[in-house]
Amino acid sequence: MAENDSVNRRDFMKKAAGVGAAMGAATNAFAARPAAKASSGRVIGANDKINIGVIGVGGRGSYLAHTFAGIAERTNDCKVVAVCDVYEKRKRKNAEKLKCEGFLDYREVISRPDIDAIVVATPDHWHARIALEAMDQGKDVYLEKPMCHTIEEAKQLASTVRETKRVLQVGSQTTSAEQWWKAKKAIADGMIGQMLMSQGSYHRNSVEGEWNWTIDPDAGPNGKDENYIDWKMWLGSAPKRPFDADRFFRFRKYWDYSGGIATDLFFHVVAPLNICWPEPQFPYRVMASGGIYVFKDSREVPDTFNLMADFEKKHSLILSSSMANSQHIPGLIRGHEGTIIMVDHGQFEGETDHITVKPEKRVINDEYKAKWGDSDITIPVTEKPEWAHMQNFLDCVRSRQKPVLDVETAFRAQVTISMSVQSYREGRVLYWDDKAMKVVPKPPKGQA
Repeated sequence: MAENDSVNRRDFMKKAAGVGAAMGAATNAFAARPAAKASSGRVIGANDKINIGVIGVGGRGSYLAHTFAGIAERTNDCKVVAVCDVYEKRKRKNAEKLKCEGFLDYREVISRPDIDAIVVATPDHWHARIALEAMDQGKDVYLEKPMCHTIEEAKQLASTVRETKRVLQVGSQTTSAEQWWKAKKAIADGMIGQMLMSQGSYHRNSVEGEWNWTIDPDAGPNGKDENYIDWKMWLGSAPKRPFDADRFFRFRKYWDYSGGIATDLFFHVVAPLNICWPEPQFPYRVMASGGIYVFKDSREVPDTFNLMADFEKKHSLILSSSMANSQHIPGLIRGHEGTIIMVDHGQFEGETDHITVKPEKRVINDEYKAKWGDSDITIPVTEKPEWAHMQNFLDCVRSRQKPVLDVETAFRAQVTISMSVQSYREGRVLYWDDKAMKVVPKPPKGQA
């Protein structure tokens, strides 16, 4: 399996290079890059700072860069030494604030021998490419959610982590919260019996929440002042097109760069659910529905989206979302003997100080009652700071242990999410062939 993974990854990089070759002279150097031999990276001593380079410093990337800088101030554990963005103004502002070097080309960051870890906070269609190249050069990676843009990319990321032994943490911060791990233990202890169904939602209702982020009217690919955007580099392997400020500043509205609600928001639901379940799981069958019901602008992705998935372990997942209504539903897991509610307010990224187990009084037996009783059970949860996920990454860079949201768990979440996008766009039910590790249109033989 490891040998096949390595071959597949090399094939993937060759294909990516072939796609990228059409991008022009500005990007030919990295487009033609062969799969590199894995580097071991710098040996980090107990008193050494972990040097970090942040690639992509828009809204999210700026937040992450400054959060890591905040950790550095508190613990002296790390240092942001470089930032990179294709938009000169973002690059310059963040470099000045963090008192570090700034670059327009990500290759100048990942090739630096003094950098130990890379933070990737670019648009989704660049996630895998940068992470793969960084790991090949011996860097550990904090990779913003979603993990990547396609299932094939997810496979290659999982393969590369195994091959290079690098640490990869996917940046869904909520997965470092305690409620998911408390829920996992409660399920393992038998508090809900046989697992039947998980449910969740992600709802918003605001102009900004609809990904209509502010557009800088002066920004573009012309000139070399602070308004300059390297548009060819930003497009990467996406289809060529003239500069479009809406696509640049509001990329989550377009299929070329994002999966919309599913990849931007449902990752925060599916990833923690995979932690709660007895083990992370690929789906068996996935379907999706929805549409553009309210926001009739240039967007391609739906403003209302629903996901249903079935798993071979005989349980289902049901998720709802709308960008035109803000009311969540509780995040919970139903079992035959009880229900565990992880977020009663429904906001998977929101804080909570408890989870609740509700027994199914009509079916629980005397053994269950002797263990747990027949009344609602409140399990306290200790709230963690929002930077806990980043600190976990730094700890793992030193210890070489598996991070909270490791590549294998994120891989399984990504497959479910990406299949829902494909199901919606193709208007049909899709299946996952666990042996071939690919999406198929009919139930695979031997799976049910």
